[in-house]
Amino acid sequence: MNGDNLFAHGVTHTAPEGLAEHTTRLGPLPPVRSDFIDVLERSSLRGRGGAAFPVATKWRTVANWRGQAPVVLVNGAEGEPLSHKDRRLMETRPHLILDGAAIAARAVGAARIVYYIGAKHRSALSAFKRALAERSADEQRRSLLVTAPMHYVAGEESAAVHFINDGVALPTATPPRPFERGIDGRPTLVQNVETLAHVAMIARHGDGWFRSLGEGSSAGTALVTVSGAVPASSVIEVAQGTTIADAVSSAGGLVSDARAVLLGGYFGAWIDAEEAWGVRLDPASLKPQGLSLGCGVVSVLPDDSCGVTTTARVMSYLAQESARQCGPCTFGLRAIAESTTRIAALDGHSGDLQRIQRWAGLLPGRGACSHPDGAAGLLLSALRVFAAEFALHGQQRRCALGDPLKVAA
Repeated sequence: MNGDNLFAHGVTHTAPEGLAEHTTRLGPLPPVRSDFIDVLERSSLRGRGGAAFPVATKWRTVANWRGQAPVVLVNGAEGEPLSHKDRRLMETRPHLILDGAAIAARAVGAARIVYYIGAKHRSALSAFKRALAERSADEQRRSLLVTAPMHYVAGEESAAVHFINDGVALPTATPPRPFERGIDGRPTLVQNVETLAHVAMIARHGDGWFRSLGEGSSAGTALVTVSGAVPASSVIEVAQGTTIADAVSSAGGLVSDARAVLLGGYFGAWIDAEEAWGVRLDPASLKPQGLSLGCGVVSVLPDDSCGVTTTARVMSYLAQESARQCGPCTFGLRAIAESTTRIAALDGHSGDLQRIQRWAGLLPGRGACSHPDGAAGLLLSALRVFAAEFALHGQQRRCALGDPLKVAA
């Protein structure tokens, strides 16, 4: 990639970029064009928080909503355990995100901007406080910094709104949605921090420039956290349309043989390693395959790790981190996690494997929010990719790795 990308020109990953350095590198923030939402539409920018929703569509809906002036909610909660891209961006490029938020506020007519940052992301919080102190008095007056609870569901947009309004980070799948009635009852534009950083770059360089950064018909770049069978977990910036193989190579390459790749994080899907390398990291090509880049995670499972055990740990985490506001989360996910853990530990009950297969098919669409859907999707992919391992664990109480203690750990 060439040009002024999010992490271009050697900016360090250890200290935040100050306003003077930011302005020298990129120039002052240009005036927001009256047709900027059209510019976003032509850029083909999609949200980087997980859903990959077209950004221009979201902005236009909020801008055209009748009633009170909107609010912009900048989402930096990042509760996904395998993702570090948002905090890395917040720690090093806070002014780029502030620029994007300012553009969003002007474009949709918002008078208030709320920054919602994970409470444990201390370096990111510190960087944002310093960056806000460097901005104009007017921008400081209309900005509010809120620390988000470090729960998996707290970053979901309706949970973020609920927390800011009522102090409880519980998501909901029922109307009204945030764009209709969000913070203080106002229409609320919720955008991930990476999305807004891209917005700030598009405002400076244009939609054509952004489209040119992608590979093939893909547009723009994306931040990806690569972990697992690589030298070290790292955040890289790749052209959209890059293959998983190229992304792993950019992160230092494999340090061992790979069994599978988890794409998209804990709400993502497992892909068999041989099939994964040619998969392109672009929403348009991923969707027909039932895949998603999600929160920008590519986690490579080493060949000496058990897919059943790894999946059981993820399911236990998702059961523990649920909102606990409906039966599918409170009882369904807990039952799945318990059964999957027994299978992984070679101590499964009769019918455990059949039960989790059936339950995984029943959960989607039944919860008060999308948490059960994401967990079920992850499990269904594991049952497909690790089918032989699940059968060996569940029916023969054996692990192909030959190390029951490692499996049960």
